[in-house]
Amino acid sequence: MTIARRHLILALAASAWGQESATFSTNVKVVSVLATVHDKDGNIVKDLTQDDFVLQEDGAPQTIRYFSRESDLALTVGVLVDTSRSQTGVLGAERRASYTFLDQVLREGQDRAFIGHFDVKVETLQGLTSSRKDLASALDRLRVPDEIATLLYSSVRESSEGVMRKQPGRKAFILLTDGIAYRDPTSIGTAIEFAQRTDTIVFSIRYSDPIRPYRPIRGALMAGLKEHGKQGLERMARETGGVSYEVSKSQTIERIYSQIEDSLRNQYNIGYTPQKPVTDGKYRKIKLTTKDRTLTVNTRDGYYAN
Repeated sequence: MTIARRHLILALAASAWGQESATFSTNVKVVSVLATVHDKDGNIVKDLTQDDFVLQEDGAPQTIRYFSRESDLALTVGVLVDTSRSQTGVLGAERRASYTFLDQVLREGQDRAFIGHFDVKVETLQGLTSSRKDLASALDRLRVPDEIATLLYSSVRESSEGVMRKQPGRKAFILLTDGIAYRDPTSIGTAIEFAQRTDTIVFSIRYSDPIRPYRPIRGALMAGLKEHGKQGLERMARETGGVSYEVSKSQTIERIYSQIEDSLRNQYNIGYTPQKPVTDGKYRKIKLTTKDRTLTVNTRDGYYAN
């Protein structure tokens, strides 16, 4: 056999192997899960290994095949601000803290953010950009309208579909709101589904004016609505892999933003190939825990098998 003929055979074999490998890789669905781990005191745990995690899908154990500590993937952040009338007294503080957060978390040339708001309508004031000047300008344009409505869930749905679906890498919403949706045609379940389908984590910051004591009937009604809103924010965060926070005297909005920044910079990226076929369109439940039961894992609740 001549040298030329031998080289030709090797080239054809290499080509055939490459095609087979490509076919295999496109037919195998890899589910990627971003997770943050906290200890019992709420501190982020940054030094875990693949062997420290236990993963299940629909109750069946899964083998973790890909594992990394993730901080370099591009980050896309959507700051969604409640500008309904209930937020009148806190809008200035939200504006200032949001700018400080974006100034600190965005890496030049790698990360981008957009600014949206919701009240009687859902609107994007600034599309995706890494320009701190443009983001600050958008935050300055936040205003409270005279009309009454709070399209909280519509904001998550529209921002997921219109912005996040097209973006690679890590994606997160920061929701600044008291959690009360009013006259919103979108349900909380639909909002969560849209966020999950676009792999977007929801971090919520519950912030609102205090209830005035001199209007007891209205105060009791507002207290009930705010408690319901709090539960909704906790659900959205829990089922998408984020955390729900509440501003208080001891937990300032600046401190909360610092914790969110720490979470986004210290994530574990865990990948696996499900044992069952993943093209039936059904929802698959994910349960990710650690062998150390004192630790809490924040990750998405599941995914849609498309």
